Amino acid sequence: MVAAVAVSLRPPGPTRLRRPSASTIGALLVIGLLGFWLAENFVRSPTIFLSLVLIGITTGCIYALLAMGYTLIYAIVDTINFAHGEVFIFGAMISASIARQGGLGEASPAREMILLALMLAGATALSAVISGLVELTAFRPLRSAPRLAPLVASIGVVFILENILLVWQGNQFNTVEPVLPGGRIFRVYGFSFTWDNLIVIGLALALLVGLLLILRRTRYGKAIRATSQDREAAELMGVNVNRTILLTFILAGALAGAAGFVYLIYETNVSWDQGFHLGLVALTAAVLGIVFVILIVMLVLRPAGLTGRAEGI
Repeated sequence: MVAAVAVSLRPPGPTRLRRPSASTIGALLVIGLLGFWLAENFVRSPTIFLSLVLIGITTGCIYALLAMGYTLIYAIVDTINFAHGEVFIFGAMISASIARQGGLGEASPAREMILLALMLAGATALSAVISGLVELTAFRPLRSAPRLAPLVASIGVVFILENILLVWQGNQFNTVEPVLPGGRIFRVYGFSFTWDNLIVIGLALALLVGLLLILRRTRYGKAIRATSQDREAAELMGVNVNRTILLTFILAGALAGAAGFVYLIYETNVSWDQGFHLGLVALTAAVLGIVFVILIVMLVLRPAGLTGRAEGI
């Protein structure tokens, strides 16, 4: 026993440091090269660099709202809802219709604030209803089917919603009067940070924080998280799984509608066929993320490919 105590009192030996794996080294190398490329572009032209960064952040916030809807639906049903982009466009279209009917850009400031609130409410309500209908008609009947079946069904819903949009709004761009103030907040390196960018970023962050509070602090949010983690266990604990899945689609649709409203007032025009394209970009950003960074690095550093050879046709 004395010997055991003596052994336990010995100072610990030197700890062996783990050697970083090849994937870690590769990731650090990519990040380092990307950082060097960004710094080099900033030094070369800080005004253009900061302008592009601001545009990327602003549009990225809108894509983030759309991507969160994809993430919510995939987490609850393990299937991608390709019709989510069209749900987003429905929100933008109803916002444009309300703007035209209310005379957006021609009314008094107080009336314009009311009109913008109606546009946001209409966009979230319509998109939430459409998303809920998609769950009831395309996903719920195929819940026990192979995973490919609801995926194909959602693609079919894309064509249905696109044709409804085409009949409803026509094949021309819907344009609204710009209402976001474009005044400069501050200027640095010849670059101006304007109010419209701040408003869009602020709206997107407020909506994302609201979603986080719903998922973390409300009873329905806890039911959504429980169903996402283990559907059978959640049902055994008294969670109504069908209602929870429907609520998730409605919540994702409302978020997409709000994103459509923000997109419209920022871009000031929207078309019936933009849903699939914008939705695909948001989906790719949500699923792949870092792959875009790798793609950009490869295009900048090795545009001819890894071998560096130009192949003949």
